[in-house]
Amino acid sequence: MCLKRKPAALMLSTAIIFALSSAAFAKPAHHHRHHARRIAVQTQASADRAIHDDRFPFLNKPQTAVASPKGRKARRRPAAVGSAASEASASFAAANSFASDPLITEARRYIGTNPTGRGSLWCGAFMDMVLRRTGHPGGGNLAKAYARYGHRVSGPQVGAIAVMGRQGGGHVGIVTGLDPHGNPIIISGNHNHEVAESVYPRGRIFAYVLPN
Repeated sequence: MCLKRKPAALMLSTAIIFALSSAAFAKPAHHHRHHARRIAVQTQASADRAIHDDRFPFLNKPQTAVASPKGRKARRRPAAVGSAASEASASFAAANSFASDPLITEARRYIGTNPTGRGSLWCGAFMDMVLRRTGHPGGGNLAKAYARYGHRVSGPQVGAIAVMGRQGGGHVGIVTGLDPHGNPIIISGNHNHEVAESVYPRGRIFAYVLPN
């Protein structure tokens, strides 16, 4: 009876030892996987903190495409007389005007000068000089008087005389072309105290005339 019980007890002990051994081996493996997962989480957290670290502010900003110069808002600057824009418009007008027009050809001879000898209010005197030197009757020295000179035309034409108002008087010159926005390019005397070719707002012109 005692001999039969010993093998049973021995088998039970062996089973218990095997179970404990399996658990002992399994625990380090489970512990290893858990430890590896914790290290991965900590590594990712450290990386996230590095991205938003105040010591590296450039990493905190999202990467965006660099704006092209066209996308930037340009500062508006007041156009100055004789500016690049005016010169470009004048060049456009000159290229598209009739260079053979006698009034334009004669007037352009004096660009940058004052051939009248007058100190002020000489745009009309310059217009009168150009007309006479091209074989036309003179129109006098008063700019607004040219609204009654020759015959009226409905709009700007190359070679037409443009009459406009201004504070304290008027202004007169010869149309040499149009800029891309439909404003007349005019050569006239007493433009900044000299003969010059420049763009004028079309709304300022109240009469266009052609010599008879």
